[in-house]
Amino acid sequence: MASIRDPDLSARLASVAGRLTLAETAYLFRGVGMSLFGIPPSDGVDGRVTAAEMMRVYAGTFVRSARTRAMYDALKAAPVNDVCPLCGQRTVSTLDHYLAQSIHSELVVSPVNLVPACAECNKGKLDHQPAGAADQGFHPYFDDFDDAAWLVAEVVEGFPAAVRFSVAPPPEWPLIQGQRASAHFASLRLGALYASHSGVELANIRYSLERIAASGTPDDVRAWLEDRAESARRAHPNGWQAAMYRALAASGWFYGGGFRA
Repeated sequence: MASIRDPDLSARLASVAGRLTLAETAYLFRGVGMSLFGIPPSDGVDGRVTAAEMMRVYAGTFVRSARTRAMYDALKAAPVNDVCPLCGQRTVSTLDHYLAQSIHSELVVSPVNLVPACAECNKGKLDHQPAGAADQGFHPYFDDFDDAAWLVAEVVEGFPAAVRFSVAPPPEWPLIQGQRASAHFASLRLGALYASHSGVELANIRYSLERIAASGTPDDVRAWLEDRAESARRAHPNGWQAAMYRALAASGWFYGGGFRA
């Protein structure tokens, strides 16, 4: 409010500050059980500040003001190695409103609703509003989806060799958790993203595999792939590299010579 030059808007924001605090408190409560889908839409705040004004406050003040930019930058810098927590691949370049700002005016400037993301993931979500629990994508502040392996891959035998990715929820997971993983994977089109990067990785490791095969056996190739899979798993249990190397190490066609295809 101190950064807003319009005294009328600043005063109206002050009058709804309590309402914004209550909205964030409700968000935190629902976030623990990931029932954020149940938060009703809000078109403006308490009839005093419009939805368009709240969006301008975010873009023109929260993002740019010297008083709040440090908060924006801290949220953006939270992920390890600056990697987008939604796709686990691209670089963070923005903050995504987990619940869309065009639908939830009361949460436009709530930090708990602002998730660091790459531009592609942010754009891919657009104004998605989860219709139910199973429709909610991952939320980095509340979820831990790395308690078991759910991202799997399979080798596509052909020229050149390729890898296809999919979701296979572990049997110990609740049904909703598996459905959420599938929804997250599909909505952000992660299958296509991971397949593209795996194609580059396959080309990069071909020379190493040929050297191992030239002086050893297919089992030596498989052992090397298994070692890469374990190393990737320790870094990111459900990263595409871990899933890819597990699939390569399990494919007799690939480690038996298919990598040359």
